[in-house]
Amino acid sequence: MKIRYNSLGDFISLLETEGELVRIKEPVSPILEITEITDRVSKSAGGGKALLFENVEGADFPLLINAYGSKKRINLALGGNIEEIAGRISKLINMPTPQTIGEKLSRLKTVLEIGSYTPKISKGKAPCQEVVAYGEDVNLLEFPILQCWPGDAGRFITFPLVFTKSLKDGKRNVGMYRMQVYDKNSTGMHWHIHKGGAEHYRQHCAANKRMELAVAIGTDPAITYSATAPLPDGIDELLLAGFIREKGVELTRCKTVDIMVPAQAEIILEGYVDPNELKEEGPFGDHTGYYSLKGDYPVFHVTAITRRKNPIYFTTIVGKPPMEDCYMGKATERIFLPMLKMMVQEIADISMPWEGVFHNCVIVSIDKRYPMQAKKVMSALWGTGQMSFSKMLLLVDSDIDISNHTAVARHLLDTIDIERDITISEGILDVLDHSAPNALYGGKIGIDATRSIDGEPPRQEITKLSNGELTEEQIREISPDIVSAGSPFSDTKNRLILISIDKKRGFQARETAEKLLKNISIFPYNIMLFLDKDVDSKDFSTALWRLFNNVDPQKDMFKIEGLLIIDATKKLLEEGHNREWPEDIVMDKETIEKVDIKWPTLNIG
Repeated sequence: MKIRYNSLGDFISLLETEGELVRIKEPVSPILEITEITDRVSKSAGGGKALLFENVEGADFPLLINAYGSKKRINLALGGNIEEIAGRISKLINMPTPQTIGEKLSRLKTVLEIGSYTPKISKGKAPCQEVVAYGEDVNLLEFPILQCWPGDAGRFITFPLVFTKSLKDGKRNVGMYRMQVYDKNSTGMHWHIHKGGAEHYRQHCAANKRMELAVAIGTDPAITYSATAPLPDGIDELLLAGFIREKGVELTRCKTVDIMVPAQAEIILEGYVDPNELKEEGPFGDHTGYYSLKGDYPVFHVTAITRRKNPIYFTTIVGKPPMEDCYMGKATERIFLPMLKMMVQEIADISMPWEGVFHNCVIVSIDKRYPMQAKKVMSALWGTGQMSFSKMLLLVDSDIDISNHTAVARHLLDTIDIERDITISEGILDVLDHSAPNALYGGKIGIDATRSIDGEPPRQEITKLSNGELTEEQIREISPDIVSAGSPFSDTKNRLILISIDKKRGFQARETAEKLLKNISIFPYNIMLFLDKDVDSKDFSTALWRLFNNVDPQKDMFKIEGLLIIDATKKLLEEGHNREWPEDIVMDKETIEKVDIKWPTLNIG
């Protein structure tokens, strides 16, 4: 049965009916405490429950978080079944040319249905404008805006829908860009250089014209999700929201700027950005699990706040996976697969492991029909929309279950020829990627783990150096820098060992690898992954997260005596890394202890 919502309140009611919502009445601080509570819940089995904090210290309104943070809740949020949405998109883009009168009438019906998904002007007074504040009465601090992590520069609005218009053609963009709160009526506007909001900003800068915009907080789930979706340029995010809801979004005009916003939203911020004004923004604990660094960004001046009489402040936190955004990323993976398959037709399926934080690793299965087709697909994906940010692409055959990431890792190690199957390239990277020496671009890697077919050069037979294992003690005896070592798989053809080192100087991974090979006559591994000392070499998931985040394939993957060495340690200035290396996101001890004391009273279960 299709589930539709007109507002965030409708969704909350369903979550409560489904037993997916916990109301927390205990006073809780928005400074770090809500993050610590939510992080524990989101990392519990299945993502825990949605949390409604009804008594946030220093704020007038309740706060909703982790609303999308499970497989069940993200399906409920988008109408009940994500795969059904993907199926509708697939049917639409693969619709054959009509031949008969009946088929033409059917096509007309489809066109009329799509027309009903376009935004509509709301009649009567919009709920988002029940209460209006202008000028000096504007006060962002009445809302329970979070400081998420100890190293954050302040409080951040983390689930804003930013509405902007193009100067060239008036087209709308709806994006989600974090907003650091500077004071009661101004924030930063952190739009990434590759995104639609940033393009509209560049247009206004070129024209030296003030840029009007509006921010919606707390819309129905389809609208909130659509602001995060990787749509092609020029496609209205609200049309996608209407398609998901099967009903057009109701809009109303703002009070002080010429922007249309969702009428049923909880809160609207109206204002402008001056193209001649920048201010330092950040750091911020980001979805990579690291702090994104400070930088100069435009300032958003709030000219009005409109809201419901009793609004709910909707927010999220991001950090080391798994968290709420992982489930939103999985929804994007499934919903946009039909569009990706239309553009690259041999694709059978894709999977983005959580450890890859969306853009750092994509597993792709293909229907392979001719030589070097895997490399053709790599090139195609690196030139396609937001897939162009992907740093690591792993290609396998269509009969491989790519949802089973452990099985994929085994298949990779049992299949690849290190000399033949690894392609190192260079291209654009996500703005949050810190591994490359230069911001916004760096090394990429494509791995062909498909079966060889006629016409391709044969893979070299993988020669095991030894069938044995080395104990951790034997390895640690070679170098005092080695903290721990372990192999996740003992029976694959390519042998992988993870080695954590106490890094104190540049190129220490290479130095340690050379020392191991010099002192061990028969080394039973041909792939070495080096990690910093705080990573347990037995924790394969965390090791992968560091691999995907910390490695620039151009400079951090190299061979010694035919062995593949991967350096996933923190890089130093002497290694040619001229950028600041961000810190891991870790909650402070004081907050953890406060939440430990409060936990039994929260009734989370």
